[in-house]
Amino acid sequence: MEFTQSRTVKIVALLLLLLAITQPIYTALFLGAPDFDRLFMWRLEGILFVLLAAFSASALVLVKSHALGFAAIALSALLKLLAVGLGLTQFGPFTAAAELNNDLSGVATSILDLSFFCYNSGNILLGLAAVVFGMARLRAGGRVVGRATVVVGALAFVTSAIVMMFGFQGFFPSPIAGASGVLVTVLLAICLFSVRKKD
Repeated sequence: MEFTQSRTVKIVALLLLLLAITQPIYTALFLGAPDFDRLFMWRLEGILFVLLAAFSASALVLVKSHALGFAAIALSALLKLLAVGLGLTQFGPFTAAAELNNDLSGVATSILDLSFFCYNSGNILLGLAAVVFGMARLRAGGRVVGRATVVVGALAFVTSAIVMMFGFQGFFPSPIAGASGVLVTVLLAICLFSVRKKD
């Protein structure tokens, strides 16, 4: 199968939609079935982030315009992959060590903070990509979707930046940043489905 420009961009959009779906599922399991092993969702997200990084980097080379948007998506995928990797490999061992030695509790917390720092950095980049592609959608005549994508992208950018600067336990509620990150992922995917070949 040949990965043409159009097919590559559509795969990026599909991967973004799949990642947007995993977040509500994870939250529902967290709230409704706290004893359920949710590590499978993290592993699945990790695989999707790897693929998203590869295909968005490929789109960056293939597409003549929107370089900033595709670069932001690719880097966002790598940062979120790092966040998921920290969660899968470091949360457990450091939490167990902190339970045995209370002096290590600060180290365990720092690993968690680093993971959220990377994740929110990724959301900042997704917000930037959404602004880029939302403006392109506006220029192409898609006023409703374009404006919504630009507004939500800017919201995700600002809220995630605030959480990244002040910590997820700071004065700004991180769930708002998380929710805007999910919504901006969906809108960004919708915009990408409409990217024309000449773009």
